[in-house]
Order: sequence, then structure tokens, then C-alpha cells
Amino acid sequence: MLRLLATIRKEWQLLRRDKTGLTLLFVMPVVLITVMALIQDAPFKDYQEVKFDILTVDNDHGRLGRYIREGLESSGQFRIIDSVDGKQLDVTTARQLVNDGTYKISIIIPAGATGSIVSNANKIVNDISNRMGMSISLPVKKGGDSLNVIIYFDPAAKKAFKGAIHQAIDNFLTQVETDMLLGRIKQELRRKDTTITAENDTLAIRLQAVGLKEEATGNGKQIDVISNSVQHNVPAWSIFAMFFIVIPIAGNMIREREDGSLLRMKLIPGSYLEILTGKMLFFVGICVIQFYCMMLVGMYLMPLLDLPKLTMGRDAGATFLVAAAIGLAATSYGILIGTVFKTPNQALNFGAISIVILSAIGGIWIPLEIMPEKMQRVGHLSPLSWGLDAINDIYLRNGNIAYVWKNILRLVFTGFVMLALAGYVEKRRMS
Repeated sequence: MLRLLATIRKEWQLLRRDKTGLTLLFVMPVVLITVMALIQDAPFKDYQEVKFDILTVDNDHGRLGRYIREGLESSGQFRIIDSVDGKQLDVTTARQLVNDGTYKISIIIPAGATGSIVSNANKIVNDISNRMGMSISLPVKKGGDSLNVIIYFDPAAKKAFKGAIHQAIDNFLTQVETDMLLGRIKQELRRKDTTITAENDTLAIRLQAVGLKEEATGNGKQIDVISNSVQHNVPAWSIFAMFFIVIPIAGNMIREREDGSLLRMKLIPGSYLEILTGKMLFFVGICVIQFYCMMLVGMYLMPLLDLPKLTMGRDAGATFLVAAAIGLAATSYGILIGTVFKTPNQALNFGAISIVILSAIGGIWIPLEIMPEKMQRVGHLSPLSWGLDAINDIYLRNGNIAYVWKNILRLVFTGFVMLALAGYVEKRRMS
């Protein structure tokens, strides 16, 4: 019994002295479950409950355009944006902003849409009046192509997101158009002292004069890529796996300190920064090889499993630079963790949980656009988010280095900052 109590007391004394270990045991899980609860809240909600910015170009300047704007605003689901940087939006600008991923959705209301609805209403009124023996002849537009409200989606938008938003806008457009048409019919028939009964509401199914059509944001020279499970998951989880390089890096660095090999390397003339740079270059190379192995899986193994084939975009050079930048950030993070923490348990636990958190808030698991607004702002600070955005720019938006250089610079700068911090911490430890 005394041995049992002595063992419990001994373990308590060891754990109490290990303040970092206690932090990892209690604080990190609190952070993890808080973050996961916040981001996982979105999938349990319908897309209808999430609010989105929607670029709106009204070329109609009639009642339909006005009703659509007012209705979308009053629905509480959309924030209407018709100007950017003080300039009124046009079709070209709206399409480019959506193609770049700056905004997720845009709708274009065509010129003459209201006139087309009125003409359709007049045609129905004429048809009803003729059947009732009345002499009503309202003007009807002859010929012409059918009009569509055009909707553009960010090429990186997920299929479920596009389907839900498309359905919401289509339902709303049908309702607005039907209300306009029925109102027109009732107005004209009341002028002839005709009673409109509730049965006329059945006309709604054949009143649509203006439809809703989705179009691609790019031009004909671009590769037509559709965001699917493979296009999202293969790059996203490859980035996640690349950041797990922190586990072997941190473990190796702590073992080197414990067995004295790090001290022997420091006795070699030269700067300790050169040692860190050598580690960094080796593991960056490993990360790049890992990335391309995963891409080969997406291209050749996934089709064998009856899944879509991964399309890697049109700029191989930009893809290589992004992969190298992600590898640099991941490697530097591993070096920093291996330098700061004193024991393998501390480093490995912190490294693994922190990567899970960074991937969760960075859009690896759930698209950022459906997260709460505050979480979106935090998510854009995650290096994994920068890497995924850059890959999506190349793979889904047919981008090149001009699209991704900002995210590459963010990743490289962050990597060098972490490398410098690691050097500073190690220098302080030895002084």
C-alpha cells in the first residue's frame, strides 16, 4: 500500500513540475474542442442560414431588377454589392472578381428582363380574355431569344455550396417573377371587371419568362475544371500531411540535444544558422517529393477507384514554387517546435494538436466561406489556408505565378521568421 501511495505521490510531483506538460494536457484540448465546435457548427446548419456577399449587375433597370435586389436584401441571406472601390460593377469586372475568388457569387440581370416578363404576362392575359369572349389585345413581344439571369460561382466553390445557393436564388427568382406576372394579369383583368380566383395561382408553373443560368467565369482558353471531392481533398490533405513533417523534425532535434550530437555539431566552426538551414533544405525536399507523390495518387489511383481524375492546372512552375513554399513553412515550424520544447512528449503533442487546429481553421476540413465571420478572419491567418488558396488558384482558377505570388511570399516570410526565432531561442539557451 505504501508503494502504491509513494508511486502516486512521485508521479504527481513530476507532473506538477512539468508546467508545459500540464498546459498541453489541459489547455490544448480546450483550444481544440473550442475551435472544432466553432467550425463544425457550420455543416450542421443549412446553407440558407449563412450570409453571403453577392455581386449584382443590373442591366435591366426595371422592376425585375429592383424587386430582385430588394428581395435578396430582405431575405437576410445575401449582402448586395453593386460597386467596388467606388466604381459601379459591370459584367466583366464582376466575372473577374468571382473568378479570382475575391467574391463567391455574382448575378447578372439582363437588359429587357422586365419587358420580357410583361410581354409574357400580356400574352397570357390575351389568351385568357379570348377564352372568356373578351376583346383584350395587349402588346406582345415577338420572337427574340429567351432571357436568363446569369449566375457566376467561384471556380473553387464546392458542388454542395453551388447547388444550395443556386436553388435558393432560383426559388426566389421564380417567386418574384410569378408575383409580377400574376399582378399584371390581375391588374389587366380587373380593368375588364373580371374576377380572379385562387385557381389562377396554378398559372405560376408556366409563367416563367426569365430563367436562371449558371455560366463559367473563365474564357474558352482555360482548362475547364469542376471543383469535386478529388480536386479539393487531394491538395488539401496533402498540405495537411506536409505539415506533419514537424513530428520527425522536432523529435530528431530533441534527441540530438539529449544524446549530445547537437553539441558536437556546434563545436564545428561556423554559425548554428547553417545547421538549421541544412535541416531546412533537406526536409523541404522531402515535403516537395511528398506533395508530388500525393498528386500522382490523385491523377492515377483515384480514377481506378471510380473517382474523378485530379487536374493540376496549366502552370507547373507555379505549382512547384507553391509546394516548396509550403514545405519551407512546415519545416521551419517543425524546427521551431523542436527548439522551443525540451522533451519529445511536449513537442510531439503540441505539434500534432496545433497542426490539427491550423488545418481546421484554415479550410482544410470545411470551406472557409461557410464558417462564422470571426472564424474566417482567423482562418486567413493560417499558413495552411495560404497554401490551399494558392493551389486552388492554380488548379481551379487556371492561375499562374501572378495569382499566387502573394501567398508564396507569406509562406516564405513566415518560414524565415520561424527559422530566425528558432536560432534566437537556441542561442539564448546556450548563453
